Amino acid sequence: MVQDASGGEGLRWAAEPTFWREVFERLGAGLVVVDPSGLIVAANPAAEELLDRTAAAMAGKDFHDLLHRRADGTAVPREECPLLAALALGAPARGGGDGFLRGDGRLLRAGWSCAPVAGGGRAAGMAVLLTAAAGSGAAGGRTAHVAAPEDLTGRAALVEEIVAVLAQTLDTDEALSRLSRFLVPRLADWAAVDLRVEGEVRRVAVTGPEGRDAEREAWQGTLPAAAEHSRSPLVRVLHGGEPALLGPEEIGAPPDSALAAVQAGFLQSLGATSAVTVPLRTARQVTGALTLVRTGAARPFGAADLALAGDVGRRVGLAIDNARLFGRQREIAEAMQRNLLVSLPQPGPLRLTARYQPAPAGSQVGGDWYDAFVLRDGATALVIGDVVGHDLAAAAGMAQLHGMLRALAWDRTEPTSAIVDRLDDALPAITSVSMATLVLARVEGPEEGPWRLRWTSAGHPPPLLATPDGHAEYLGQGQSLLLGTHLGGGDRPDATAPLPPGSTLLLYTDGLVEVPGTDLDTGLGRLRRHAAALARRPLDEFCDQVLVRMSSGSTDDIAVLALRVPG
Repeated sequence: MVQDASGGEGLRWAAEPTFWREVFERLGAGLVVVDPSGLIVAANPAAEELLDRTAAAMAGKDFHDLLHRRADGTAVPREECPLLAALALGAPARGGGDGFLRGDGRLLRAGWSCAPVAGGGRAAGMAVLLTAAAGSGAAGGRTAHVAAPEDLTGRAALVEEIVAVLAQTLDTDEALSRLSRFLVPRLADWAAVDLRVEGEVRRVAVTGPEGRDAEREAWQGTLPAAAEHSRSPLVRVLHGGEPALLGPEEIGAPPDSALAAVQAGFLQSLGATSAVTVPLRTARQVTGALTLVRTGAARPFGAADLALAGDVGRRVGLAIDNARLFGRQREIAEAMQRNLLVSLPQPGPLRLTARYQPAPAGSQVGGDWYDAFVLRDGATALVIGDVVGHDLAAAAGMAQLHGMLRALAWDRTEPTSAIVDRLDDALPAITSVSMATLVLARVEGPEEGPWRLRWTSAGHPPPLLATPDGHAEYLGQGQSLLLGTHLGGGDRPDATAPLPPGSTLLLYTDGLVEVPGTDLDTGLGRLRRHAAALARRPLDEFCDQVLVRMSSGSTDDIAVLALRVPG
């Protein structure tokens, strides 16, 4: 007799065999029952889908030999199998990250737990529960979703993975694209992200099963206005409403606004049977919405999924807010740099040209700059520099150094080393710059030549001199410590070198030669070879080609300053 919580008779239906058969068949997780010797006696539909095997085909087979594998796909020796040990002891056990061989030959990564099954007062075998790990697929193009973990540890681990995905880039579009690829198929068959952008709502990402690219692209773009009167879950969420769980009735409800109609058409075109829509929010505002869709009736979203999706929405909202803040800072820093990269003089027969290339979208702006100006004694000053740091502060520091160095160089005629020493002394008192590198050079000579270069380098990559005969060499002299170390003691060296007729002097920042995954010597070697090959090209073409050939893969901003001596 089955009793209810009050001790009286009740829940009689729970004692009926048909009730437990229905529980077995409708359970969302895969469940396999084995006898005391480990032979499979039953498997529910979820297990059939996960393992791509029918219950009839598995019946009577040894569970361990047929299915159990290590995470790398190799066989697990029977004496090392914790599941067989639990079966022998008649004790519960659990494991995670194991492999189970599917009928299609693929490996299903899954966690498992088992518990003894008793019958007639004695051990009758074990019930083995399988939970697919993130990213594991099922047969026939269907997806084995990760159920929203009921235990806090599992949910926290999944959210931690999502946070890691979002932290990989500061570019909003790239972050959302990575997020969508993570959520599908782990949590859903389809994912759509809508953002509020400049007063509009735009669907910026739609991700689904592989092979559905054309259908995915068709649903992206600007959406109709989110009318406040609409009862559409998407509209309510965009206006600050709570996360919404949608079943077949809500998905099929008649739309009451233009945006609701678009969303209804989207869900119906996918064959959605269940969906969740959650806000992407910060403490200040709702920045958009995330919609997750499942198309199979066997696993509708539930309350735990809704809670998990809501948590994801909050994390995504924060990431978007941070990315937009970074983007605004980047725009300010970039504008500051460009405004300070002044027009170059063309002193007599000398020719000057320069290029500045910002860091790629999603990377931080640095403090690179160049400058050139005629000094009071008629010599031409050349400057290339890089303030340590990659943010708005670095760009502001660059602006301070730029103005100070011009003033010091104009103030009196003296060696470049003395000017840089005075700049280094003033650095902590007058600027916010902690450290910086630079090359300060003077180009001297009568209009008919010969020309000579005098320079000092404060921890900066060496100047490169290329001659028309296809030779290029680095001018490695004149090196000293970078600005801000306060270890130089005022004894920076000067260096001099002749500038042959028709030669090209190239000053550059480290972003030109430093590429992630390669060493500095490799980058310097590439630059020397390209400069030698391009030495006879017109100066503008020389700079453009150097930048094109060298900047691929760079994650830093790049400044280049080139001087051509008359031939």
